[in-house]
Amino acid sequence: MSGHPPTPSTLRLAYAGLLPFVIGAALLWIVRPDAHPYVAAALSAYAGVIVSFLGGIHWGFGFAAQSPDPSRFVWGVVPSLVAWVAVVMPPYAGLVVHGVMLVVCYGVDRRVYPQQSAGAWLTLRFRLTVVASLACFIGASGS
Repeated sequence: MSGHPPTPSTLRLAYAGLLPFVIGAALLWIVRPDAHPYVAAALSAYAGVIVSFLGGIHWGFGFAAQSPDPSRFVWGVVPSLVAWVAVVMPPYAGLVVHGVMLVVCYGVDRRVYPQQSAGAWLTLRFRLTVVASLACFIGASGS
């Protein structure tokens, strides 16, 4: 069972959440040198928040289950820990870690979402992952 697909308002919110990724990556290539560290830190911090959010979804799956699989809670913490390390790294390296982690989270979600009746969200998750991870990689190369 794939569950209910995202609503139009959910889709708008999800795509709006990509704006900081796209704007941040673009700005890293065009801002003055004195503003560059702030833009890089902002992009990295936002990526860290989103990676942490993706782990938190698994806590929600665990909480909603009658008999929760402990691996949901374990995995739910991993993205936050990785994001925390990536945020304190220099942006040229940390943004790569964020981009890779976004892809890893999607890989885990491809396996878990159908089990949680959330398979209808995978198309959206894929699109968001592609744009967000590319923005991280482009931002890293501009750092």
